[in-house]
Amino acid sequence: MADSLHTTTVLAEPGPIAVEWGTTALVIIDMQRDFMEPGGFGETLGNDVSQLASAVAPIAAVLKAARETGMMVVHTREGHLPDLSDAPPAKIERGAPSLRIGDPGPMGRILIRGEAGHDIIPALYPVEGEIVIDKPGKGAFYATTLGADLKARDIDTLLVCGVTTEVCVNTTVREANDRGYRCIVIADGCASYFPEFHEMGLKMIKAQGGIFGWVADSAAILDAITRSEHAPETSNKLAAGASR
Repeated sequence: MADSLHTTTVLAEPGPIAVEWGTTALVIIDMQRDFMEPGGFGETLGNDVSQLASAVAPIAAVLKAARETGMMVVHTREGHLPDLSDAPPAKIERGAPSLRIGDPGPMGRILIRGEAGHDIIPALYPVEGEIVIDKPGKGAFYATTLGADLKARDIDTLLVCGVTTEVCVNTTVREANDRGYRCIVIADGCASYFPEFHEMGLKMIKAQGGIFGWVADSAAILDAITRSEHAPETSNKLAAGASR
């Protein structure tokens, strides 16, 4: 279990951060068919959904390690009630997509809870015991039980990944930062329809000494988890908390 793992240091930017794995959760943001696959909401906005595929393998690798060590795992899904009572008109009417939220699409009604498109892709599908947060907004804390779920497990550090880097990942990290969580964003476990937005989204998180959190590749996360299963490190360089 994660409680038995030793504290280890993750090599991250803007600096290394010591992680106590028993109080760390993996938060996977919106890896849903509506965003990842042709015919979903992402494509109705005119985006090339293949741009997001690069995040799947890194997330899967970290998810496997999290499951093997008993780490808390949270999956989020953006979507709305069938009657759209939790979808503000400004959100529904925004832009000029080929299909709007609630419209019938190839995978059911667009971004509606319970429809096939709203669900998580098979490669990262939740297993029993993992928390699934259905959120009506971009951030995972707004109008959800996420804060209470994390508090119940005494979580203070979040490994955050998913899509898209500059929208739901960034929003969730900023919400978490304001609530006192340390966030480590998994760079290759995030993606955007716009590569330049992905790059800038990561830069904004780690800027100014880590104003919102830290950024690390999945390899660095996996290395730190592996080391945590062995002898404790003689010294830890704890990043004191620009994002606290």
